[in-house]
Amino acid sequence: MQQYTYLLIDFCTVIICFIFSFHPKIKFNRHFTAFLKASCIVASVFIVWDIWFTQKGVWWFNDTYLLGIRIYNLPVEEILFFFCIPFSCIFTYFCIDKFFTLDWNPLPEKAFVCLSIISSLFIAFYSHDKIYTLVTFASTAVSIFILYFVLKSRWIGKASLIYLFLMPGFFAVNGILTGTGLESPVVNYNPQDFLGIRMLTIPIEDTVYGYEMILWNIFLFQKFKNNEQD
Repeated sequence: MQQYTYLLIDFCTVIICFIFSFHPKIKFNRHFTAFLKASCIVASVFIVWDIWFTQKGVWWFNDTYLLGIRIYNLPVEEILFFFCIPFSCIFTYFCIDKFFTLDWNPLPEKAFVCLSIISSLFIAFYSHDKIYTLVTFASTAVSIFILYFVLKSRWIGKASLIYLFLMPGFFAVNGILTGTGLESPVVNYNPQDFLGIRMLTIPIEDTVYGYEMILWNIFLFQKFKNNEQD
């Protein structure tokens, strides 16, 4: 059964959200096409990133918890991760945005964005010799800048708050992947390539990595969803 561990994590991450997608008050199923378009674009970038880091030995996977099917040296479960996690996050964002008003005032949101960019760049510069930290924080700073100042996305504050709401699920899923409750982690990290700061068993870089991934999924999902309605 151990070889199904990562696959079961993917399945449990997505199944409840998938079922409730068809609820008559939610109707997220009407936007499956928009989600798939968005997630395929974002996943393609992060999968290339994943392949590169795996080849460089920044992280590697424990075969004990895998089916053994690999594509470009990535476990198929890892590839599914880039669709299952965004599905649950976008579904949650969609639901909260549908039933609640969490929009930020312009000034606090701009201050938050600027602080996030500056702090991310500072950490990237400070940790320039740690590739996971450097790439994650630097690319996140660039992503936030582009989304807010170039693409005029005025939902960064709202998305950040919802991402905070998602943290319990993040800790459950990523916690197991990084070793919580297991004899050894599903995903292992080279200690020379990241800060070494962990929340339980989760490297802090993982939270930023996930944040950047979700921001781009939200942006593209909303773009494709709006195109469907035109």
